[in-house]
Amino acid sequence: MALHDQDRAILAFEAQWQRHVGAKEEAVRTELGLTPARYYQLLGRLIDTADALEHDPLLVKRLRRVRDERVARRAAPLARQTS
Repeated sequence: MALHDQDRAILAFEAQWQRHVGAKEEAVRTELGLTPARYYQLLGRLIDTADALEHDPLLVKRLRRVRDERVARRAAPLARQTS
């Protein structure tokens, strides 16, 4: 399945968002017409697809790594509590 225009726009935005003046959330609203919550939902699903990985492997691998590190940090206090 090929990426939709919105999928490509989300990946392009994520790759370049540091260049935007102001808060990322405001840029998401103005440039993509999405709420930040919806943007992050779509991005999270998108980076798990083979099409996204094929489209921009460096970006998708970086985003997956960041997400996985965040999940591991959240789980670490729980693991210590149960020990």
